[in-house]
Amino acid sequence: MPEGDTVFRQAAVLHAALGGKVLTSSDFRVPSYATVDLSGRTVERVIARGKHLLMQFGDLTVQSHLKMEGTWHVYPRDEQGGRPRWRRPAHTARCVLRTQDQEAVGFSLGELSVLSPAEEAERLAHLGPDLLGPDWDAAEATRRLFSAPQRSIGVALLDQRNLAGVGNVFRSEICFLAGILPTRPVEEVANLARVIELSEKLLTVNRLRIRRCTTANPTSGPPYWVYGRGGKPCMRCGTRVRKSELGEGELRKAAVADRVIYFCPSCQS
Repeated sequence: MPEGDTVFRQAAVLHAALGGKVLTSSDFRVPSYATVDLSGRTVERVIARGKHLLMQFGDLTVQSHLKMEGTWHVYPRDEQGGRPRWRRPAHTARCVLRTQDQEAVGFSLGELSVLSPAEEAERLAHLGPDLLGPDWDAAEATRRLFSAPQRSIGVALLDQRNLAGVGNVFRSEICFLAGILPTRPVEEVANLARVIELSEKLLTVNRLRIRRCTTANPTSGPPYWVYGRGGKPCMRCGTRVRKSELGEGELRKAAVADRVIYFCPSCQS
């Protein structure tokens, strides 16, 4: 499931492949942008902003959001400019950007937009401090979390207006490592500073890992303490990990996978 760490990593790969290069062609396979042609434009940089991926061309930005199944692939092009073999079905491609030697393809993108600088700023204005960005501000994240003190910490962590980058995997793991139930109201979380510290730490250590991991061993064994382990013994105490739905308001309308939470009823209180 793409979260802030995944988007950061994909942005780094795309910037390494496209940054500073001129596009020889572009192909937007969505009706709203089917006639957009970016050929001849230089990719200034590719960055992540929370879960948003931004390819910036100076006077416009290609913004994408991976949602549940989206991804970007980069393929080298041969000297004859022949099309490389894609690792995903062609009908799932939503955007193809080509330079002389590289081809970047966005598959199954949940969102894809071409924005002016003003539109980009408006699109991202609601986001809280970016856990992996230069504007990360723990104090501001704390203030935003406390703006709705009776909200459950599990719901608050998933709200990108509070802190940008946490998804369902990390919120389950953050709550477990902090020893708090995801249903606990923010105002009753005595160690909120620890929750915010864990949020930043977990995303930071995973931002360049191919295999995401929140446990002690990133190369083998279960990658998560509780996420995806419903009904299995807790790796700390042996109590069966529980799986439940948690959400309110907008979250109730989200995909089921975004509402599911995992926790240990013994290790968390």
